[in-house]
Formats: sequence, structure tokens, C-alpha cells
Amino acid sequence: MTDFRPDPAFDAGSVPAAEWPLCHVRLQDDARFPWLILIPRVEGAVELEDLGVGQRAMLMAETVRAGALARRLGEVEKLNVGAIGNVTAQLHVHVVGRRRDDALWPDPVWGRGPAVPYEDDERMRLLGVIAGG
Repeated sequence: MTDFRPDPAFDAGSVPAAEWPLCHVRLQDDARFPWLILIPRVEGAVELEDLGVGQRAMLMAETVRAGALARRLGEVEKLNVGAIGNVTAQLHVHVVGRRRDDALWPDPVWGRGPAVPYEDDERMRLLGVIAGG
């Protein structure tokens, strides 16, 4: 796990937020949703089956942690969790906070509408919450 690098495609819509025991954590730069991306630092991992049993358990624990943290980032009624990977093959898990009154409810958020980037101050505040959580 020492030479890990997230796919450069993540730079276009998210910012580095934290390093957890297994995952590199990113904040999706979209103020419409509290949204974290977990990228296991396992070279060549594309599917969950590419992780060892212990790594899969750790990914689940970190996914639950990210869900709790998403609830601290914004108002959340329901968490959407997905490891889709159709655009960026590198294994990653999206943890997205949703509300019944968000503009896309009940549809999925992936590829829907232009992102609304955070204001700089708000992005920094959220990164501070993530770093502390």
C-alpha cells in the first residue's frame, strides 16, 4: 500500500480529505450532497474481490464511518452507498447523503446535473470536520 495513487480522474470533481487505515478519503466537490469517496489503497484493485477478507471487512467499517461522517457534513435522511466504477475502474466507494427534498430524489445522483462546487470557506470547514472525524 506504499506506492498508492488515486486515479487522476478523481481530481476533476473531488478533493483529498483524509487518510484512513485502508482508504484514501475524498470530498466530492458538490454542495448539493454530503458526499465522500473511499478509495482503498490497494494497487490494482478494481472489484471488491480484489481485496483480501480483512481488507473487505475494513472497507465495510470505513464505509459505515463515512456514513456517520456524511451525517455530520449536512442534513441526511438516507445514505446511498455504491461501488459502481463504470467511469473510473479503480475500486472506490461513494457514500452520499440524501434528503427527500433534494433536487434529484429519489433518483441516483451519478451523472445527474452539473455539480455545484462548494464555496472555498465551506469546503475548508467540511475538510476540517472530515479531518477530525
